[in-house]
Amino acid sequence: MVKLRYDAGNIINPNVHKIGIIALGSHLENHGPALPIDTDAKIAAYIALQASLESGAKFLGIIYPAHELEEIKHGIHYSLEELAKNITKTLKSAKQYLNLEKIVIVNAHGGNLPLAICLDKIEEKLQLDILLNNTIIENEGPHGGSGEISMGKVLGILDEEELENQGNIRKFGEVGLSQFTEARKNNPNIEEGASEIENNGVYLDSNYGQQLLNLAINATLLDVEKLLDY
Repeated sequence: MVKLRYDAGNIINPNVHKIGIIALGSHLENHGPALPIDTDAKIAAYIALQASLESGAKFLGIIYPAHELEEIKHGIHYSLEELAKNITKTLKSAKQYLNLEKIVIVNAHGGNLPLAICLDKIEEKLQLDILLNNTIIENEGPHGGSGEISMGKVLGILDEEELENQGNIRKFGEVGLSQFTEARKNNPNIEEGASEIENNGVYLDSNYGQQLLNLAINATLLDVEKLLDY
């Protein structure tokens, strides 16, 4: 059997090869006219890939399905059970073929947050240590708002000709989740984001977008370091 050089290349520690980083977003949901329907997936993939490049951890690609709150209907999503099942299947394959022991999931879609309640069962079933990183969600602000369009500019996925229409929440009610009355009533964070869009609209700031991405990449790298210490 070939002896692999686990200490070769630009890595932070040879044991980093036991760690995988996978992206989790959403591929099929509206983000206003200036951003594509797979915005969250592309943001998550960028963060996960950059963190893997900087650390040497394995980049595992992206999970396909995504979950969402029942009262938010701005795309095509799946049950929490289906999402957990798909993640389990994907990580089982990664463990088998890549000899992984630990995983960081980079999540860029707020609807996936309930996944946290499933992680213990997934870890136990697969015998993997798993960290769910929600940094970008915690810092980007309202759905389809200034944070996401600014990151979209950095990633090259923003249609700047549609920026003037992005704040038209009467036509594009998914921006800020402003037209989802029940969700606003049930979730203070959603209400806060919707109110921000209603009061201030959206703005583009490339530096802000890069700062958000850098923050999430650095947080993912910290998770890798935590797993190295386990």
